[in-house]
Amino acid sequence: MKRTLKAAALAAGVFVASTSFAQDRPGCGVPGYLLFSDSGLKKVSETVSRTRQLAIAVVGTGSSALAGPDGPSSAYPARLEAVLGQRLAGIPVKVVTLLRTRQTAEDLAKGMGKLQVDEKPNLVVWQTGTIDAIRRVDPESFQSALQDGVNRLHRGGADVILMNMQYSPRTESMISVEPYADIIRVVSQERDVPLFDRLGIMRHWSEVGAFDLYAAGKDNVLAQRVHDCIGRAIALLIINSGHLENFERKAGQ
Repeated sequence: MKRTLKAAALAAGVFVASTSFAQDRPGCGVPGYLLFSDSGLKKVSETVSRTRQLAIAVVGTGSSALAGPDGPSSAYPARLEAVLGQRLAGIPVKVVTLLRTRQTAEDLAKGMGKLQVDEKPNLVVWQTGTIDAIRRVDPESFQSALQDGVNRLHRGGADVILMNMQYSPRTESMISVEPYADIIRVVSQERDVPLFDRLGIMRHWSEVGAFDLYAAGKDNVLAQRVHDCIGRAIALLIINSGHLENFERKAGQ
Protein backbone atom coordinates (compact mmCIF):
# COMPACT_ATOMS: atom_id res chain seq x y z
CA MET A 1 0.00 0.00 0.00
CA LYS A 2 2.83 2.41 0.88
CA ARG A 3 4.50 1.95 -2.53
CA THR A 4 1.12 2.39 -4.25
CA LEU A 5 0.56 5.72 -2.50
CA LYS A 6 4.06 6.86 -3.38
CA ALA A 7 3.55 5.94 -7.04
CA ALA A 8 0.27 7.84 -7.09
CA ALA A 9 1.95 10.91 -5.66
CA LEU A 10 4.67 10.77 -8.27
CA ALA A 11 2.17 10.31 -11.06
CA ALA A 12 0.46 13.48 -9.88
CA GLY A 13 3.75 15.31 -10.26
CA VAL A 14 4.23 16.27 -6.61
CA PHE A 15 7.30 15.98 -4.40
CA VAL A 16 7.25 13.21 -1.83
CA ALA A 17 9.05 13.61 1.50
CA SER A 18 12.17 11.73 0.42
CA THR A 19 12.80 14.25 -2.38
CA SER A 20 12.90 17.34 -0.18
CA PHE A 21 16.66 17.82 -0.32
CA ALA A 22 16.50 18.14 -4.11
CA GLN A 23 15.42 21.70 -3.54
CA ASP A 24 18.20 22.74 -1.14
CA ARG A 25 19.88 24.60 -4.01
CA PRO A 26 18.16 27.33 -6.05
CA GLY A 27 16.61 25.91 -9.20
CA CYS A 28 17.18 22.24 -8.32
CA GLY A 29 13.54 21.34 -7.83
CA VAL A 30 12.24 18.59 -10.14
CA PRO A 31 8.65 17.32 -10.31
CA GLY A 32 8.48 13.69 -9.27
CA TYR A 33 6.95 12.53 -12.55
CA LEU A 34 10.14 13.65 -14.35
CA LEU A 35 12.54 12.05 -11.94
CA PHE A 36 11.35 8.77 -10.50
CA SER A 37 10.98 5.31 -11.99
CA ASP A 38 9.14 2.11 -11.19
CA SER A 39 12.29 0.22 -12.19
CA GLY A 40 14.59 -0.77 -9.35
CA LEU A 41 18.36 -0.94 -8.96
CA LYS A 42 18.66 -4.40 -7.43
CA LYS A 43 22.43 -4.65 -7.75
CA VAL A 44 22.89 -1.29 -6.04
CA SER A 45 20.59 -2.32 -3.20
CA GLU A 46 22.29 -5.69 -2.74
CA THR A 47 25.82 -4.26 -2.94
CA VAL A 48 25.24 -1.44 -0.48
CA SER A 49 23.51 -3.80 1.96
CA ARG A 50 26.25 -6.43 1.70
CA THR A 51 29.50 -4.47 1.26
CA ARG A 52 28.58 -0.97 2.49
CA GLN A 53 30.13 0.64 -0.61
CA LEU A 54 29.07 1.70 -4.11
CA ALA A 55 30.99 2.02 -7.40
CA ILE A 56 29.42 4.01 -10.25
CA ALA A 57 30.65 4.60 -13.81
CA VAL A 58 29.30 7.48 -15.91
CA VAL A 59 29.73 6.66 -19.60
CA GLY A 60 29.04 8.99 -22.47
CA THR A 61 30.17 11.94 -24.51
CA GLY A 62 31.44 15.38 -23.50
CA SER A 63 28.28 16.63 -21.79
CA SER A 64 29.42 14.97 -18.56
CA ALA A 65 32.43 17.31 -18.42
CA LEU A 66 33.02 21.02 -17.84
CA ALA A 67 35.89 23.20 -18.99
CA GLY A 68 38.24 25.19 -16.79
CA PRO A 69 40.38 24.40 -13.73
CA ASP A 70 37.30 23.67 -11.61
CA GLY A 71 35.63 21.66 -14.37
CA PRO A 72 36.28 18.12 -13.10
CA SER A 73 35.11 18.90 -9.55
CA SER A 74 32.08 20.89 -10.77
CA ALA A 75 30.78 18.46 -13.40
CA TYR A 76 27.77 16.36 -12.49
CA PRO A 77 29.63 13.03 -11.93
CA ALA A 78 31.78 14.65 -9.21
CA ARG A 79 28.73 16.35 -7.74
CA LEU A 80 26.90 13.01 -7.77
CA GLU A 81 29.74 11.40 -5.83
CA ALA A 82 29.80 14.25 -3.32
CA VAL A 83 26.05 14.30 -2.77
CA LEU A 84 25.76 10.53 -2.33
CA GLY A 85 28.71 10.66 0.06
CA GLN A 86 26.92 13.32 2.08
CA ARG A 87 23.54 11.59 2.05
CA LEU A 88 24.54 7.97 2.68
CA ALA A 89 25.94 7.36 6.15
CA GLY A 90 29.05 5.17 6.23
CA ILE A 91 28.85 4.24 2.54
CA PRO A 92 31.98 5.11 0.51
CA VAL A 93 30.89 6.11 -3.01
CA LYS A 94 33.22 6.23 -6.01
CA VAL A 95 32.12 7.71 -9.33
CA VAL A 96 34.39 7.44 -12.38
CA THR A 97 33.78 9.37 -15.58
CA LEU A 98 34.55 7.64 -18.86
CA LEU A 99 34.38 10.15 -21.71
CA ARG A 100 33.78 8.66 -25.15
CA THR A 101 33.66 11.68 -27.43
CA ARG A 102 31.92 11.43 -30.80
CA GLN A 103 30.83 7.83 -30.18
CA THR A 104 27.40 6.55 -31.10
CA ALA A 105 25.32 4.23 -28.94
CA GLU A 106 26.57 1.31 -31.00
CA ASP A 107 30.20 2.30 -30.35
CA LEU A 108 29.52 2.66 -26.63
CA ALA A 109 27.64 -0.63 -26.42
CA LYS A 110 30.60 -2.54 -27.84
CA GLY A 111 32.83 -1.27 -25.03
CA MET A 112 30.57 -2.16 -22.12
CA GLY A 113 32.23 -5.53 -21.49
CA LYS A 114 35.70 -4.00 -21.20
CA LEU A 115 34.32 -1.25 -18.99
CA GLN A 116 33.08 -3.80 -16.49
CA VAL A 117 36.39 -5.66 -16.45
CA ASP A 118 38.36 -2.45 -15.97
CA GLU A 119 36.14 -0.56 -13.53
CA LYS A 120 33.90 -3.21 -11.94
CA PRO A 121 31.00 -0.82 -11.39
CA ASN A 122 27.84 -1.77 -9.53
CA LEU A 123 25.96 0.86 -11.54
CA VAL A 124 26.53 2.38 -14.98
CA VAL A 125 24.93 5.71 -15.86
CA TRP A 126 24.83 5.61 -19.65
CA GLN A 127 24.23 8.97 -21.30
CA THR A 128 23.55 8.69 -24.98
CA GLY A 129 21.54 9.90 -27.95
CA THR A 130 23.12 13.22 -28.92
CA ILE A 131 25.69 11.91 -31.39
CA ASP A 132 23.14 9.54 -32.90
CA ALA A 133 20.69 12.43 -33.37
CA ILE A 134 23.35 14.65 -34.94
CA ARG A 135 24.37 11.88 -37.34
CA ARG A 136 20.76 10.84 -37.94
CA VAL A 137 21.51 7.22 -37.14
CA ASP A 138 18.76 4.85 -38.22
CA PRO A 139 16.30 4.69 -35.28
CA GLU A 140 16.05 0.90 -35.36
CA SER A 141 19.83 0.61 -35.25
CA PHE A 142 19.92 3.04 -32.34
CA GLN A 143 17.34 1.00 -30.46
CA SER A 144 19.19 -2.26 -31.11
CA ALA A 145 22.44 -0.70 -29.86
CA LEU A 146 20.80 0.43 -26.63
CA GLN A 147 19.30 -3.01 -26.06
CA ASP A 148 22.66 -4.64 -26.72
CA GLY A 149 24.50 -2.32 -24.34
CA VAL A 150 22.01 -2.78 -21.52
CA ASN A 151 22.08 -6.56 -22.00
CA ARG A 152 25.88 -6.60 -21.82
CA LEU A 153 25.88 -4.58 -18.62
CA HIS A 154 23.25 -6.78 -17.01
CA ARG A 155 25.14 -9.93 -17.97
CA GLY A 156 28.22 -8.44 -16.35
CA GLY A 157 26.35 -7.86 -13.11
CA ALA A 158 25.82 -4.08 -13.23
CA ASP A 159 22.67 -2.05 -12.86
CA VAL A 160 21.97 0.58 -15.51
CA ILE A 161 20.46 4.05 -15.61
CA LEU A 162 19.85 5.37 -19.11
CA MET A 163 20.29 9.13 -19.48
CA ASN A 164 19.05 11.02 -22.51
CA MET A 165 20.51 14.16 -24.05
CA GLN A 166 20.77 17.70 -22.72
CA TYR A 167 18.11 20.28 -23.47
CA SER A 168 19.42 23.28 -25.36
CA PRO A 169 16.96 25.93 -26.58
CA ARG A 170 19.68 27.26 -28.90
CA THR A 171 19.96 23.99 -30.84
CA GLU A 172 16.42 22.66 -30.43
CA SER A 173 15.40 23.66 -33.96
CA MET A 174 18.61 22.32 -35.53
CA ILE A 175 18.84 18.82 -34.08
CA SER A 176 15.84 16.48 -33.93
CA VAL A 177 16.42 14.75 -30.60
CA GLU A 178 12.87 13.79 -29.64
CA PRO A 179 12.69 10.55 -31.72
CA TYR A 180 15.89 9.33 -30.05
CA ALA A 181 14.67 10.38 -26.61
CA ASP A 182 11.49 8.38 -27.25
CA ILE A 183 13.54 5.31 -28.13
CA ILE A 184 15.62 5.65 -24.96
CA ARG A 185 12.39 5.75 -22.96
CA VAL A 186 11.08 2.65 -24.75
CA VAL A 187 14.28 0.69 -24.09
CA SER A 188 14.28 1.74 -20.43
CA GLN A 189 10.77 0.31 -20.11
CA GLU A 190 11.54 -2.84 -22.12
CA ARG A 191 14.68 -3.60 -20.13
CA ASP A 192 13.21 -2.42 -16.80
CA VAL A 193 15.94 0.13 -16.10
CA PRO A 194 15.47 3.64 -14.71
CA LEU A 195 15.57 6.59 -17.08
CA PHE A 196 17.14 9.87 -16.03
CA ASP A 197 15.19 12.25 -18.23
CA ARG A 198 17.81 14.97 -18.51
CA LEU A 199 16.07 16.41 -21.56
CA GLY A 200 12.75 16.79 -19.76
CA ILE A 201 14.29 18.02 -16.52
CA MET A 202 16.39 20.71 -18.18
CA ARG A 203 13.43 21.78 -20.32
CA HIS A 204 11.41 22.11 -17.11
CA TRP A 205 14.11 24.29 -15.54
CA SER A 206 14.13 26.47 -18.64
CA GLU A 207 10.34 26.82 -18.74
CA VAL A 208 9.98 27.76 -15.07
CA GLY A 209 12.85 30.23 -15.31
CA ALA A 210 15.21 28.39 -12.95
CA PHE A 211 18.04 28.68 -15.48
CA ASP A 212 18.62 30.74 -18.61
CA LEU A 213 19.78 27.87 -20.80
CA TYR A 214 20.27 30.21 -23.74
CA ALA A 215 23.33 31.44 -21.87
CA ALA A 216 24.49 28.07 -20.55
CA GLY A 217 27.13 27.58 -23.25
CA LYS A 218 28.72 30.95 -22.50
CA ASP A 219 28.42 31.15 -18.72
CA ASN A 220 30.58 28.60 -16.89
CA VAL A 221 29.15 29.58 -13.50
CA LEU A 222 25.66 28.83 -14.80
CA ALA A 223 26.86 25.54 -16.29
CA GLN A 224 28.33 24.58 -12.91
CA ARG A 225 25.00 25.30 -11.20
CA VAL A 226 23.15 23.18 -13.75
CA HIS A 227 25.61 20.32 -13.29
CA ASP A 228 25.27 20.57 -9.51
CA CYS A 229 21.49 20.24 -9.81
CA ILE A 230 21.82 17.33 -12.23
CA GLY A 231 24.15 15.54 -9.81
CA ARG A 232 21.66 16.05 -6.99
CA ALA A 233 18.77 14.80 -9.11
CA ILE A 234 20.63 11.64 -10.16
CA ALA A 235 21.49 11.01 -6.51
CA LEU A 236 17.78 11.14 -5.68
CA LEU A 237 16.98 8.67 -8.44
CA ILE A 238 19.67 6.27 -7.21
CA ILE A 239 18.56 6.48 -3.57
CA ASN A 240 14.92 5.86 -4.45
CA SER A 241 15.43 3.22 -7.15
CA GLY A 242 18.05 1.45 -5.03
CA HIS A 243 15.84 1.64 -1.92
CA LEU A 244 18.69 3.23 0.03
CA GLU A 245 16.51 5.42 2.25
CA ASN A 246 17.55 3.43 5.32
CA PHE A 247 21.17 4.42 4.73
CA GLU A 248 20.48 8.15 4.57
CA ARG A 249 22.03 10.27 7.29
CA LYS A 250 19.70 11.33 10.05
CA ALA A 251 19.43 14.96 11.11
CA GLY A 252 22.43 15.98 13.20
CA GLN A 253 24.76 13.27 11.88
